[in-house]
Amino acid sequence: MNIENVKALAEVLSTYGLSSIEVNEGDRRIRIEKGTPAQPVQAQVYAAATASTPGPEENIGDIDPSVDFNRLIEVKSPMIGVFYSAASPESETFVSIGSKVKKGDVLCIIETMKLMNEITAGQDGEIVDICIKNGEIAEFGQTLFKMY
Repeated sequence: MNIENVKALAEVLSTYGLSSIEVNEGDRRIRIEKGTPAQPVQAQVYAAATASTPGPEENIGDIDPSVDFNRLIEVKSPMIGVFYSAASPESETFVSIGSKVKKGDVLCIIETMKLMNEITAGQDGEIVDICIKNGEIAEFGQTLFKMY
């Protein structure tokens, strides 16, 4: 494997927003991972709690005090692909924060290799967080939704 191949892999990593890529050629193996800078959680929580006016991405007032965050269920992506929150750009989203869902209800679609895969709820519950934006690349095992 030469440096041009490594550069090409790094470009694929960047272009498709992947966090890692691995290639095997015979007995040679290369793995490239993109690191993310560590962010202190306490600093983020403190900043959010002390902000006087929340911005558009901060919905501090929307937190339901009755939610037991120790019992949250994470719905994770079973594959890599593009996340879609609705069946088409003109359609309503499948779910939003506060939506009550039943087991088997469609939560989103993940497009992989031109195939549209419906992701459904594994149990009844209420959506308390959507962890990815429409059109973003979902990675395998990435949390898509949090349910209560």
